Amino acid sequence: MNQTSDVAHADPTLLDRAAMRTDSGEIRPEFIETITAAIAAEDEAFLRAEVAELHEADLGDLIAALAPEDRVRLVELTGTDFDFSALNEVDDAVREEILEELEPATVAEGVRELESDDAVELLQGLDEQDKEEILERLPPSERHVLERSLDYPEGSAGRRMQSEFIAVPPAWTVGQAIDYMRETADLPERFYEIYAVDDFRHWQGAVTLDALLRSRRPVPLTDLIDEDRRRVTVADDLAEVARLFGKYNLVAAPVVDAENRLVGVITIDDIVDVIEEEADEDFKAVGGVSRDEELSDSVWTIAKGRFNWLLINLATAFLASSVLGLFEGQLEQMVALAVLAPIVASQGGNAATQTMTVAVRALATRELGPNNATRVVMREALVGLVNGIAFALITGIAAVAWFKTPGLGVVIGLAIMSNLVAGALGGILIPMVLERVHADPAVASGTFVTTVTDVVGFFSFLGIATLWFGLK
Repeated sequence: MNQTSDVAHADPTLLDRAAMRTDSGEIRPEFIETITAAIAAEDEAFLRAEVAELHEADLGDLIAALAPEDRVRLVELTGTDFDFSALNEVDDAVREEILEELEPATVAEGVRELESDDAVELLQGLDEQDKEEILERLPPSERHVLERSLDYPEGSAGRRMQSEFIAVPPAWTVGQAIDYMRETADLPERFYEIYAVDDFRHWQGAVTLDALLRSRRPVPLTDLIDEDRRRVTVADDLAEVARLFGKYNLVAAPVVDAENRLVGVITIDDIVDVIEEEADEDFKAVGGVSRDEELSDSVWTIAKGRFNWLLINLATAFLASSVLGLFEGQLEQMVALAVLAPIVASQGGNAATQTMTVAVRALATRELGPNNATRVVMREALVGLVNGIAFALITGIAAVAWFKTPGLGVVIGLAIMSNLVAGALGGILIPMVLERVHADPAVASGTFVTTVTDVVGFFSFLGIATLWFGLK
């Protein structure tokens, strides 16, 4: 008990950091009120002390929680103690709003303190004029590095790579490499391996830090170099790079250009961000929401982004409803058909969504491909058939108990079974076809799959009922 108390008194900032969040991880309202009051009072000393103690992720959460007019003032009042990497932790709209309000000289000074990958992420969302104004205020060497990365396509390894890395001649010894790292002031903030390059910076191999530190000083690096080290090119898609990291358990990967020159490195913290972004985009896409939509967007921006997809869904809904129109006479003769038809369509839609979710994910992770497509499709069809039989019995019994018409149980049972098989096939075949034509399965599959199950569900149920009961 005394030891804990002594630590708290010795380092008050421990209490400050703990007081920022509740036990569930949310920022305490009192903390936000304290910061807001300090901003209003322009208490620079207090704000600098608080901000200096915050991790960039915590600072980003604080910025997001503040009122829009207080965000820029927080950056201005904290000056050089403000960590600009925190702006990469907030929504794009919030970040751009803050950067546009700040003086270019202030942003340029903050960018200089960042590693190149963080600086590129900060700048890439700005319009060209604002970007140029900031870049012009940087030293030529730093400006060149950032401009080079910004020239690579968005979503490529070249855009996300960190340009700070350690490259040494392969002829060096372990001792020379260690001495170089001890004596060089501008090493990367965090690194996991060093790279061997020739006089023209062509990549020769990698030496992990654990191999380096376990070896004696006279050992030549050539004895430790891994020439087969996994590496990526500047043009590689980040999603593919993330899969490479996951498959081979990488924590870092060198990035080379078309001439095999070492130009950067991608580390696991960047890949975690990529995985989160991909998952976030896919989740939004399945729901028909724009990949760029953020919580901080305006009502008009969100409504405009969702309108087109809702319009497509409306068109497919009319298509499904037109099937009901084909059986208008039968529905008038037997009201039970109108009551039960949505059940058939709904069950097929749910089964299709389950299959589609698995299929889209398997396609994204390359687990589903030409080698196993037939086997997986057959498996899903059998799953649909098994569940179809089970729910045919359940729904059939319920329909007979409800409407006291034995034939109705047979009709809805056959329709349920047909639609669950159709839903399973549609749920896997539609994403595969979209993938083959280079469309995003996560975006387009949902609407097409729902349309298939609605059309098949209504048509099979009403068609079978027409034949069974002799309706006209």
